[in-house]
Amino acid sequence: MAPISFARGAPAPECLDPGLVSDCARAALERDGIAILSYGTGGGYGPLREVLAERHGVEPGRVFLTTGGLQGFVFYAPLQLQLQPGRVLVEAPTYDRPLKILAREKAEVVALPMDEEGLDLDALESELSKGGPVSFLYTIPTFQNPSGRTLGTDRRRRLAELAAAHDLAVLEDDPYGRVRYEGEAPPSILELEGGQRVTFTSSFSKTVAPGLRIGYFVVPQDLVAAYDDRAVSTYISPSLLPQATVHELISRGAFEPNLDRVRGLLKARKDAMLDALAAEMPEGTRWSTPEGGYFLWLDLEDGVDAADLLTRATEAGVTFVKGSDFFPNGSGGHSAARLAFSYETPERIAEGVSLLASLLR
Repeated sequence: MAPISFARGAPAPECLDPGLVSDCARAALERDGIAILSYGTGGGYGPLREVLAERHGVEPGRVFLTTGGLQGFVFYAPLQLQLQPGRVLVEAPTYDRPLKILAREKAEVVALPMDEEGLDLDALESELSKGGPVSFLYTIPTFQNPSGRTLGTDRRRRLAELAAAHDLAVLEDDPYGRVRYEGEAPPSILELEGGQRVTFTSSFSKTVAPGLRIGYFVVPQDLVAAYDDRAVSTYISPSLLPQATVHELISRGAFEPNLDRVRGLLKARKDAMLDALAAEMPEGTRWSTPEGGYFLWLDLEDGVDAADLLTRATEAGVTFVKGSDFFPNGSGGHSAARLAFSYETPERIAEGVSLLASLLR
C-alpha cells in the first residue's frame, strides 16, 4: 500500500472533475478556437482577464495570467529587487518555494514571527523602523502555507497602513482564500490598501485543477509595462486553452457549484485530521485549527526533532514536511511539521495521525 501522504499539498483525486473540464474545453474551442490556438498577448486570455479584473475592481490591463502562481513570483521577485533593492521580509514560517527563488536571487531574507492570528505586525513595524532599504514583504494572509493561519481584519488594516506609511511593496499571495469551510472571509490587503503598493496573486490550482496551471497577478499600474515585457520575453504568450476553459467554467455558472463540492470534500478531511489529532496526540503537542485551505501546523514537544521523526514516520508508512523547510536556511521549525489534509481520505488521515502519535509516544 502507498504511504499515507501528509506532505502533498494537492487536491484529492475526487476533487477533480475531468468531465466538466473536458466539456468546458470543448465549448471554448468551438466558440473561440482560432484565437486560443494561436499566440496571444503576454498577459493571457482577454476574457478571463476581464472577469478577474471585475472581481478585484481593477482595469483588465493590470491582470496577468501566469503558468501557475509560482511563475508570477519568478517574475515579481527579480523585478521588485531591481526596482527597489533591499531586504525581503517574509513570514516565519513561509512557503518553501519562494524561499528557494529568493536564495537563487541572492536576496537578503528577514523572517518575521507569527502567532495564531498570523503575521506579528509589531515585529513588522520594528523591522521597518530599523531603516535601510526594504524591497518587499511577501505574505500569505489567508489559510497560510504552511501554518493554515489567517490574518484578521484589524491586522490587515494595520498592514495596509504600514505599507502606506513606509512606502512598502507587498506581495499578497492568496491561493487558498476561496477554499473556506467556515467563518467569514476578511477583506484582501489589496482591497484595503487600494492596489498602489500591493500586488495580489492567486490561482485556479486549488479551486479547479492544478494541472491547468493557471495563476494570476493583479499588479500596481507602474508594474504593468515591466510585467508585460517579462511575460512576452519569457514565453511570448501563456497557454490560452486552459485559460479559456476556466473562463467557460465561470461564464456558464459552474465555478461556484464545483467549488462548493470541493469544499465539502476537503472539509471532511480537515475535520478528520483535527479529530484524530485531538484523540491521539500526546500531551504537549499543539496544532493550528484552520477554517479553510489545505494545511495545518504541528508544534511538537520541545526537544523532539522533526527530521528524526520524519525518518521514522517514512519507514512506518506516513510522510509530512518538516518545519525547518519553511524557514530561511532552515533557521527555525526544528520541532514542527506541516501536515496537509487535502489529499488523503478521511480514513487514511485517521490512520496516519495514529501512526505519528504512536511514534511520538
